[in-house]
Amino acid sequence: MPKDWTDNLLERLARARPGLDVDVYQVTARLSRIGQHIARRQEEVFGRFGLNRGEVGVLGALRVAGPPHQLSPTQLFTGLMLSSAGMTSRIDRLERRGFVKRRRDPNDRRGVLVELTDAGRKVVDEAVTANTKSERALLGDMSARQVAALSKLLREMLANMESETLD
Repeated sequence: MPKDWTDNLLERLARARPGLDVDVYQVTARLSRIGQHIARRQEEVFGRFGLNRGEVGVLGALRVAGPPHQLSPTQLFTGLMLSSAGMTSRIDRLERRGFVKRRRDPNDRRGVLVELTDAGRKVVDEAVTANTKSERALLGDMSARQVAALSKLLREMLANMESETLD
């Protein structure tokens, strides 16, 4: 098996810090690097639709919310792990482009709902379809069995990490 960037880094780290257990980085350094590659490719794909990853996150959350494809800004920023200010600027940008619109919340006089427009649904569906093809290509020649095995391991790791943040 050919060496990758992480192998080279860990060899240098082991020489610089003998006795340091670097085995954990066989996983975490690769996950970090893979995340960077995925983020870069997503930005490239979404950029073809005039969107960035954050905007697709908002549109995607509304899309999967089901009819009438509405969520409150609080639901959006909580689900997407953003600040309120960060969410407001994303909603503003998407609204100016006609992809979302703000509506009064009929159940809360002071509340607002963000609703996905037809144009927003169209662009997010196209962007996600293109991204799905791109991400499938990232898996290369992995078989369905390999993808399922990797998915199971990553699910266990992520569930453990997320359960720690809930404590």
